[in-house]
Amino acid sequence: MKRIFVCLLAVATLVSCAEKAPKQIGTLRQKTLSEVHNDLAVDCGTLDRDYADYHKYKEYLEPLGIRYIRLQAGWAKTEKVKGVYDFAWLDSIIDDAVSRGLEPWLELSYGNPIYPGGGTIFLNGGWPTSKEAIEAWKRWARATAERYKGKVHQWEIWNEPDGPIRKRGADPRGIVDLTIESARIIKSVDPDAKVAAFGLASPRRVETCEAIISDLAKKLKANNEEYLIDWITYHGYRYIPEHSYFNDGVTLREVLKRHNLNIEIWQGECGAPSQGHMGGALSEYDWNEQTQAKWDLRKMMNDHGNGVRTSIFAMADMNYGASDAIKIKNLKGIVATTADNRVRRTKKAYHAVRNFVSVFDNLEKVCEKSGIEVSAPVYDSASEPLFYLFEDKETALQSLALWQAGNAPIYCDCHDYYAEVTIEKFNCKNPVCLDILNGVVYEIPYRKCGKSFKFHKVPFYDSPMLICDKSLLEIQPLKK
Repeated sequence: MKRIFVCLLAVATLVSCAEKAPKQIGTLRQKTLSEVHNDLAVDCGTLDRDYADYHKYKEYLEPLGIRYIRLQAGWAKTEKVKGVYDFAWLDSIIDDAVSRGLEPWLELSYGNPIYPGGGTIFLNGGWPTSKEAIEAWKRWARATAERYKGKVHQWEIWNEPDGPIRKRGADPRGIVDLTIESARIIKSVDPDAKVAAFGLASPRRVETCEAIISDLAKKLKANNEEYLIDWITYHGYRYIPEHSYFNDGVTLREVLKRHNLNIEIWQGECGAPSQGHMGGALSEYDWNEQTQAKWDLRKMMNDHGNGVRTSIFAMADMNYGASDAIKIKNLKGIVATTADNRVRRTKKAYHAVRNFVSVFDNLEKVCEKSGIEVSAPVYDSASEPLFYLFEDKETALQSLALWQAGNAPIYCDCHDYYAEVTIEKFNCKNPVCLDILNGVVYEIPYRKCGKSFKFHKVPFYDSPMLICDKSLLEIQPLKK
């Protein structure tokens, strides 16, 4: 609930503030992997189908600072001859990632056409359905779990099974059974492993989501096996980034609650492209590198503000094959690539996400938002301020993230817009304002009354700003 700022103390107790535009005082120093402790993830997928090449972009992962990378284990790429496993391609990726301090998050997904009823290697191709293929899957899953025990601690089973259910009428019971069997195998090999299930494409399509979750709940509870699944992952690509949680994440939580499944949700894959009208989700809209960067930041911050572990799709642009569901280049990478998967350059989103990662560890605890008021200009009737209050557990210092929501990002910095922000009981000693998109740090005018603050002329637009204590940031001087 919003409250009006009230201060009845003497004027002498107020900190004076000049009514002028905020002053730029520096830029954020970006941290690298060895300096952070986040649980964020970046998608390094499609390597199983050679749509991207890990070894051509791996040098960009440590500077990015995201700790977890999502990989697909590639049954068909590993088992090209029945009963013969060649893990060399995946070994080279996992061994390199672990050596860099990264945590691989390995997805068992997609079929293997060498087995009748084995499914395909493509999105929406379906899971193994014949007895021979299912037994082969289980042997491969066990071999994979045994091979990477001690290197891979988090697993995911399947990618967007609700697609084949909706589009081809596939039986949801098949993917539920496969998921449970696979989780049993993983945890029999490594009892400390964590398992995520499903990667649902569109939980807001309640009928399909309900069919999967209800069958999962029934089967887990029948054998007291709720411990097998630690997360349900979901995707939910939405043009307005916050809707990936408010439409899909909220729906999934409601379905889980209805079936009395106490399982966390994880936003396991989602991102915006840097150019419109290419391949994959959201490609029907116009995009550029700035709107991509804003979208990615808003999605990740909104997930975090709602207590959802979050991931970004993807690390590099992907050159999809003509036989796949997507068929042409998917430009959701934060690193731009050539037709042969070499890195051309980093995109604006890469640097924006680095800024987010550099402050993420200061935003550990999500706090109650009462006692906060944001008064700001709106672009149109759909626009509205959105904000979240966080706390650093080590110092107890608080930070406020805020931005203009309600619409998709636009191609504009809009730094002529300002907000008036009131926060009661804000634990902050020396407040500054960070534009996470560009990494610019501002000195902002404010008045203080005890622990209550009223901030004037906070730069405000459709990308997250962060009001925080100066001590929480490492600030570099502005370049002359």
